[in-house]
Amino acid sequence: MPPAPASARSWEIDAARGLMLLLMTVTHLPTRLTSPLGQPFGYVSAAEGFVLLSAYMAGMVYGRVAWRKSVAEMHHAFWRRALKIYACHAALLLFLFTVIAFIGIRIEQPAVVDLLNFYVKQPFTALAGGLLLLYEPPLLDILPLYVLFMLASPWVMVIAFVWGWRPVMAVSGLVWLLAQFGLSRAVYDAAHAIVPLPVPFNETGAFVMWSWQFLWMLGLWMGATRNDPNAPAFAFPRWSVLLAIALALFLMGWRHLVGQIPFHPDGPYAAFNPWFDKWALGPLRMLNLFALVVLAIHYGPRLAARMPRQRWLETLGSASLPVFCAHLVLVLVVLVGLGAKYDRPWVQDIALLAASFGVLYAVARATLWLERHHPEDTTPPAVLAPGQKRPPMYAPAPPKAQAPSSPQTGPGKRRLTLSARR
Repeated sequence: MPPAPASARSWEIDAARGLMLLLMTVTHLPTRLTSPLGQPFGYVSAAEGFVLLSAYMAGMVYGRVAWRKSVAEMHHAFWRRALKIYACHAALLLFLFTVIAFIGIRIEQPAVVDLLNFYVKQPFTALAGGLLLLYEPPLLDILPLYVLFMLASPWVMVIAFVWGWRPVMAVSGLVWLLAQFGLSRAVYDAAHAIVPLPVPFNETGAFVMWSWQFLWMLGLWMGATRNDPNAPAFAFPRWSVLLAIALALFLMGWRHLVGQIPFHPDGPYAAFNPWFDKWALGPLRMLNLFALVVLAIHYGPRLAARMPRQRWLETLGSASLPVFCAHLVLVLVVLVGLGAKYDRPWVQDIALLAASFGVLYAVARATLWLERHHPEDTTPPAVLAPGQKRPPMYAPAPPKAQAPSSPQTGPGKRRLTLSARR
């Protein structure tokens, strides 16, 4: 991908995020298309693509704030976004625990009763745990990850600005590796030994945060580096592109021939299924994802230049948070009203999906209309002369001849300041 353009948004990324939102909606709504369109590109779901693209946008947009304004402004922008995501999560929790719970339990809807199993047993603990991001019921377990990742991102970017992205990605990769061997449970047990947690481990969400942070850091790094006009485009050697094509085609064919579970649970190779695990981002799943990322970066710009722009997908991606929340509301309403049935007539399923897509598009249009009064900063990066390099975001402050030396600000101390050239 080339460096970030002067415009505030990247329509290709918005269109891709819109596609991921539609795929997630199809996956979560109980229809005949749920299984065929779940993980359509191999052993990779829309969730991985959505998280990676969202992290890419966060790194590019909020990194631009640091370059043009200040690191403090970047921190505030991340925190404001985290607060907004948390508010959406809290609203969804209250909707689930009030409207959905009241109707679902009253009519004894199995899909809802199973979803709210812990809440039915311990309602006050579930509510408090949900607001504290400890209890994460199914379907509502991805926004807490976003909140935590958004809170951690500005500190990660500051470290990357000073020391570079290599140590950041090395540590993140090590954490992902440890997560494959039970880091999440070990951290829970250690915390529980210090402060007894009222929420059981199996109710803390299906997504393993220590694994998914690597995907977020990868996208954050890719997006943040696009703000430097001198940054080279992502390029891969020919052999890696050919290998990515072979892997992507093989795994996609395997998924559609065998199913979403690579090996039969009772077969001799069932022990390899965790290598494709979605919740912990198993190693072979990551390999599949990397192959698709290589192909998207290599062929994406040429494909986007030749294909007509899908502005309806861009609209969905531009309002990704409200659309994501709306899709969860739709799924919960369908579950409480129709249950988790996958054998309805095709006409009903098509009508349900068409109506759902219409609602999501209306939510996106309404959101963008409301946000016109608060446009994002679209100031383009400073134009550099040919051959001129932008100074690092953090650089030693120039010494002041008039100022006396001191232990805090003397010439022997390195002081980090934001470069005046933005």
